[in-house]
Amino acid sequence: MAHTGSIETSGINAPRAGVRAWFALVVLMLPVLLVSVDNTVLSFALPEIAIALAPSGVEQLWIIDAYPLVLAGLLVTMGTLGDRFGRRRMLLIGATGFAAVSVLAAFAPTAALLIAARALLGFFGAMLMPSTLSLLRSIFPNRDQRRMAIAVWASAFSAGAALGPIVGGFLLEHFAWGSIFLVAVPVLIPLLIAAPLLVPESRDPAPGKIDPISILLSMGTMVPIVYAIKSLAVDGPSLVAVAWALLGIALGILFVRRQLRAETPMLDMALFRRGAFSGAILVNLLSVVALVGFLYFVSQHLQLVLGLSPMIAGIALVPGMVAMIIAGLSVVPISRRVAPHILVPSALAFSVVGYLLVAFATEDHGIAPLVIAFVVLGLGIGAAETISNELILSSAPAAKAGAASAVSETAYELGAVLGTTILGGIITAFYRGALVVPAGVPEDAAYAARETLAGAYTSAEKLAEPLKSELWDAAASAFGSGVTVTSLIGAGLVVLAGVIAAVTLRVPRPR
Repeated sequence: MAHTGSIETSGINAPRAGVRAWFALVVLMLPVLLVSVDNTVLSFALPEIAIALAPSGVEQLWIIDAYPLVLAGLLVTMGTLGDRFGRRRMLLIGATGFAAVSVLAAFAPTAALLIAARALLGFFGAMLMPSTLSLLRSIFPNRDQRRMAIAVWASAFSAGAALGPIVGGFLLEHFAWGSIFLVAVPVLIPLLIAAPLLVPESRDPAPGKIDPISILLSMGTMVPIVYAIKSLAVDGPSLVAVAWALLGIALGILFVRRQLRAETPMLDMALFRRGAFSGAILVNLLSVVALVGFLYFVSQHLQLVLGLSPMIAGIALVPGMVAMIIAGLSVVPISRRVAPHILVPSALAFSVVGYLLVAFATEDHGIAPLVIAFVVLGLGIGAAETISNELILSSAPAAKAGAASAVSETAYELGAVLGTTILGGIITAFYRGALVVPAGVPEDAAYAARETLAGAYTSAEKLAEPLKSELWDAAASAFGSGVTVTSLIGAGLVVLAGVIAAVTLRVPRPR
């Protein structure tokens, strides 16, 4: 592709940052850790939330998706505002709002109010994420140091995901499900104290004017498209879904045209002509789809099908999360010698093998195959995420680090939405198609069982034997068949990411 060779190389000889910068990195890891913990904990808390609030199948998906959907719609806007008004300032505003709304989510009495609280968390979360990654660009001008800092930053996602099931499992076994949202408060208070002392402010020296029309168009592009995908995955093809998709595409075209004509665009579309930038964005997107989709159905499989407690189910996934951290850090020295178009596909090959192992790890084989599969999957995704995030930042001008980071985070959050929507929707569709409700089950119980696996579990618990066992065995078998098909589709998505990386990430070696 054009402009591939324009990727930044001057940062290799830039001054090296001191000790204060690494302490600042620790502070910036706190919101990343929090968001990662929040996503993982929610996946594990979903069975209890489903039992307590009795959401429908669509509401259950929205409980997870409302946050990343709003986040994805606002990330580019908030990243641009951070470039203009100050990235540290946006970080502090977002942290304050996120902590306050987390308390509201903890005590939501209905599924609808929990979805609303999750949407508000997305609003403030959109201020957090681009700020953390873009601030690394100004704190670590030296590219070698920045690559390691990004690896540590990316490992915070994995560390949070590893810590989430443990902390969440403990909370869910001793307290109500709402306690998982209160974790945000003790994490964000140190951030609010330390960030003004350790993290320097940075902004675009020539930001241009705020463009409200571009802000509305960016949101109007993301939200309808994601909603259309959700509708297709849950309800199948419909005119409504097509209409939403066409609306999002039309607004997206208007957004792009406006950016191309603007003297100081909200998002520099020239970035997307660079193979390293566009390819890294797509690798990020597909990798996160595979990871989040995996966690969505495997967390339910471990708890509901295999009968593990939330804490034990979380511990079962810790080795895979640790593998992601190790892979993300250990790939840094390798990336100095191996070109990304070779390194990233090689890493993703591990993730393909992991998904293929999951495809055959049904309830008959116990917990071990799932643990091994996630370790192998985590090795590939951990390495690929580190390389792709570094390429995204180094491909963009320093003054536009916030906007570039926002695009990266948009890909991440959109991937989280699509992971739950596509893979979660597919497994829900296969579950409903494969479930045969035994004769004699009351109609209300049968309806709940057809909606979700958690609904089947709750309905079965209210029935007497032998109907109780018959309903649950049928539900577990239907869910297991869906896991196999969904895992094969997940493997295909990772293969696609590897092909894209091999074609687009042909950039000059850093040394």
